[in-house]
Amino acid sequence: MESQPVSRGPVPHGHVTLSQVAQRAGVSAQSVSNALNNPDRLAPATLERILATVAELGYEPNLSARALRNRSSHLIAFKVRPSRPDKASLLMDEFLYALNRSAVEAGYHLILCHAEGEGSTEEIKAYRDLLKKTPVDAFVLAETHRNDDRIAALRSWGVPFATFGRSWDGDDSLAWVDVDGRAGTRAATEHVAAQGHRRIGHVGWLAESEIGQERREGWLEACRERGLETDLQAAVADTLEDGRQAAHRMLDAPQPATALVCASDTLALGVLRALHERGLRPGVEVAVTGFDDSPTAALVSPGLTTLRQPIDVVGRQLIQAVENLIAGDPREPQHVLLQPDLIVRGSSLPGPRPSTATP
Repeated sequence: MESQPVSRGPVPHGHVTLSQVAQRAGVSAQSVSNALNNPDRLAPATLERILATVAELGYEPNLSARALRNRSSHLIAFKVRPSRPDKASLLMDEFLYALNRSAVEAGYHLILCHAEGEGSTEEIKAYRDLLKKTPVDAFVLAETHRNDDRIAALRSWGVPFATFGRSWDGDDSLAWVDVDGRAGTRAATEHVAAQGHRRIGHVGWLAESEIGQERREGWLEACRERGLETDLQAAVADTLEDGRQAAHRMLDAPQPATALVCASDTLALGVLRALHERGLRPGVEVAVTGFDDSPTAALVSPGLTTLRQPIDVVGRQLIQAVENLIAGDPREPQHVLLQPDLIVRGSSLPGPRPSTATP
């Protein structure tokens, strides 16, 4: 026999537990669980009372906690963001495809999470809402940064996760896969230096971007090793217009740049626009390199020299890292740093020289 309902008091605030529902309805916790999962086991009147209490208190069962205990959902969550019309790179779209393909090959499915706004607070709220309603085995995060609140939140909930982007706080317990931006811009700088350039500028991202700072370091290292000046540098937003304006400033310097190494294809395309406005020929008069090998890089004329990230490998390695975490693998968390490939096109090459022979 179920006990009679207890007297009703104030509705609890905050997260409502199954035990609170049971106490309010005057039944056992198992009866509440049966009402939600096996309603045919309960008498109609008892079921009706429990469901009314669930609605009254706003109880939301945490399906993911059950799934994580049973390892049964085979769902991996990833937060998507809209593409920006002022950016050339489709890197995150390519990453999403690669991640989903690797997940399916491993027997998982990717579930997409949406958050209003770009801040970590909104993203964490979206994670919490998803976990309340959907069984999720693990998360994949992208675009890590220092003091990343998303990492602290997922850890506090006991949810496995891996990140596309290393720990910028030196956290060795974080499982991550990243692409070596420092090595990439270093290779690009060495490439244009090999073409004879001595005034090599850098068009990079704002100082708060850890990825941007890493790419800037590669340019600095290459220049310093060759005894080249590093006065030509800009830290700007990642837009075509900011790249264009930065290029004009460096080309107006008393000793102007003859090569510009950029932190992204978006900035590099802005540089190419500035060269067009000045009547300067990319490669022949000013060498330009980008980063990410966006679809536009191969379509402009001349083609844009850029760094290609091994996104397929990133996706596979992240799913492997997540699988290890879900399985409770006792080994150290996976840390994978991949090398980008320099794709050389006409924007950084001098091209054929005009003939100086006389008839």
